[in-house]
Amino acid sequence: MALLNEELQGQLKEVFSAMKNDMTLAVFTQKGACYSCEETISFMKEIEALSDKIHLETLDLEEDSERAKAYNVEMVPSIVMLDSDKKYRGVKFNGIPAGHEINSFIPGILEVSGSGEPLPEEFTAQLESVKKPVNIKVFVTLSCPHCPGAVQKAHKLALENSFIDAEMIEAQTFDEISNKFNVSSVPKIVINDQYELVGNQPLEAFLEEIAKTQQ
Repeated sequence: MALLNEELQGQLKEVFSAMKNDMTLAVFTQKGACYSCEETISFMKEIEALSDKIHLETLDLEEDSERAKAYNVEMVPSIVMLDSDKKYRGVKFNGIPAGHEINSFIPGILEVSGSGEPLPEEFTAQLESVKKPVNIKVFVTLSCPHCPGAVQKAHKLALENSFIDAEMIEAQTFDEISNKFNVSSVPKIVINDQYELVGNQPLEAFLEEIAKTQQ
């Protein structure tokens, strides 16, 4: 059963017409280890059909372990966004980006295609000091209206700085890691598994915590 009705498909075709370059959705699954993998691939096929600039690649966590390692993929389903050069830019979704999370997924596609809005100058200047690896986990639920904003900001920072890797984690799908980080409300943002924020925080708050990882 399609997740996108005809009206939404039409709207998204119009949105995707603004894409600047091609991009690839590299979807990692694993046989017998993932209850939402089939649904995720089906959804990605729907998305791919809406623009000739969107390309789908299906991968297996074990069989394509080198690719998984290159993109820091450890969970399935996982969707890695690659730019027109098939380069990973630090934008990843763990779990199906349905429900409210489509509101971070669609902008992610546009951003990776080169159609995003530039960051204000003061933020790009701050990001220049980030020279050590940073991982941003944003825990979400698909019913959370505030989560997409946090995911978008994390991904935007990753796109602006090659040292930053940002990932959405659907908390209910990945309950083990959610329990590990005591996720009781969302969005919960965890930076380098050490610094935490709760809520759809402004970019200034992200950068303040990221700065702590560079000391």
